[in-house]
Amino acid sequence: MSDRPLRVGVVGVGNISRQYFEHFPALPGLELTAVADLDVERARAVGDEQGVRGTSVDGLLAADDVDVVLNLTIPAAHAEVATRALEAGKHVYGEKPLALATAEAEPLLALAAERGLRVGSAPDTVLGTGIQTARAAIDDGRIGDPVGAAVSWSAPGHELWHPAPAFYYQPGGGPLLDMGPYYLTSLVQFFGPVVRVSGSASRSTRERTVATGPAAGTAIPVDVDTHVVAILEHASGVVSTVTVSFEVWATRSPLFEVHGTSGSLAVADPNRFSDPVSIATADDREWRELPVSAGYADAGRGYGLADMAHAIATDRPHRASGELAFHVLEVMEAIATSGREHAVVEVRSRVDRPAAVRNGTEPDTW
Repeated sequence: MSDRPLRVGVVGVGNISRQYFEHFPALPGLELTAVADLDVERARAVGDEQGVRGTSVDGLLAADDVDVVLNLTIPAAHAEVATRALEAGKHVYGEKPLALATAEAEPLLALAAERGLRVGSAPDTVLGTGIQTARAAIDDGRIGDPVGAAVSWSAPGHELWHPAPAFYYQPGGGPLLDMGPYYLTSLVQFFGPVVRVSGSASRSTRERTVATGPAAGTAIPVDVDTHVVAILEHASGVVSTVTVSFEVWATRSPLFEVHGTSGSLAVADPNRFSDPVSIATADDREWRELPVSAGYADAGRGYGLADMAHAIATDRPHRASGELAFHVLEVMEAIATSGREHAVVEVRSRVDRPAAVRNGTEPDTW
């Protein structure tokens, strides 16, 4: 086991990078050494704020003091930047989705395996106390044998709050690729891989414009489906239903529930790390909040990267893995294909459930 921290270079210093920078000081095994962006002046300004070097993307990829690239670029650039990082001999951890398509992601993972490098991918929210407490309840038989799960995430659209939301409506965006990974990754955590899917998708004719910031009033072209519904069959026999939408103004649908032979769970929001979990059982049908029983405590963005750093140091699989992200990407691709072709689609890839995160795990005990 190496005592040297994994030296991190961040590519892409947009909105999401702030959440990572906020948590870096609390994360063991990581040292931020450089940041880069297509806008080099912006990278230098952020580097000054963080007390590290701000540079070009080429400069960061060539740097000797970067072991892992944290890829926070837009989805359309994920595969290209990750591939370049691997070719430069660096591990890579990226925001979701892993790539725009499995055809991009497959050679990326093959290159990593060939070079003996790691690929990790968000979401790492599923490693927090919310999803891990729900997983522990399922694994401990608190609701009997799992039978089904239901997800219903919706919003009117990100243009109402994001100052530059156009990419959410381009390939790589939409409710499926933007929000789907949180819920699909959680479902695989709970029930294992998905073997086949049925899906349907649509987009409305509603005109969308930026509501806030300097681009307010700008029209947004919509080139993705904005309302997606799917049925997932897991290898374990559990059936999940998933709805994700940018078309809903208000709803009373539960966000995320799991139902078993002797109880039900109201699952924490997997877009957050530590929301509560509630249970109702055959003997007590009132919802009762469960005490935290698993997960990284007080977690935030970057915990998946820190988990990967510790896994590298201790020669074990990391939890927020490229293989898991690939499986989730293939599931999303299959949902889209099913919607277009009006057919059930088989999912080829298989992935093991990641190791659970034990109760009350703190960074210094990893």
